[in-house]
Amino acid sequence: MRTRTATAIAATFLIGLTACGAADNPPAAPSDKGGAEASTAPPSAKAPARAVSPEDLAKAREAAGLAPEPTAKVRQAYLDALNAIDPRIIKPGKEDQAVSRGSNQCRSIKDSKDEAKDAQTALERFTVDTRLPEIATPETGKKINKAVHTYLCPNF
Repeated sequence: MRTRTATAIAATFLIGLTACGAADNPPAAPSDKGGAEASTAPPSAKAPARAVSPEDLAKAREAAGLAPEPTAKVRQAYLDALNAIDPRIIKPGKEDQAVSRGSNQCRSIKDSKDEAKDAQTALERFTVDTRLPEIATPETGKKINKAVHTYLCPNF
């Protein structure tokens, strides 16, 4: 429950940061030309939202209990490790999803020290238990956790 709360807080923080740009640009005042608005576009369409700085994103990830964003080299090594377990674990074209799920699994590994439970959580998180029942074993879950831990969150 604690990790879900932290994740919700971090997500709210990130959404709030991206929404700041709209709040800084109030609607345009009506013009003197027949009372029509100077523009019919909503304020958020007039000015782009501010981008979240890498530092703020890193702080939000840390607050949510997530590991830092992996470098391109680490990301590829992690994806290669998952493919070595079974190339079907990563859905075609869903590499970002596999990295996101791995990042979330880092949080589970960090919060729990029950290897069997962590292995089952990995199978569920990567939908191996429903998509690939023939490899949905504790051994596969442990291999996924090893890849996650080795590449995405070695400090957990």
